[in-house]
Amino acid sequence: MPHFQAWDEFTRAAEKLYLADPMKVRVVLKYRHCDGNLCIKVTDDVACLLYRTDQAQDVKKIEKFHSQLMRLMVAKESRSAAMETD
Repeated sequence: MPHFQAWDEFTRAAEKLYLADPMKVRVVLKYRHCDGNLCIKVTDDVACLLYRTDQAQDVKKIEKFHSQLMRLMVAKESRSAAMETD
């Protein structure tokens, strides 16, 4: 399970994983208060991508990316065209 250190690398890999097979991808957010860590995991049961942070400024980035993925998952239009426009 690759742990990404750079946010841009994680988002590119997660978008690529989602666009490869949108029906199998799951997104999980997990916050551990005792550690102060926020973790986002994107998986399709074959590949698992993980980004973990304890920085407050990264929360907005994660929230924006998570909402972008959720919009794509419920959109009826072409998913690849929608991802490129955002």
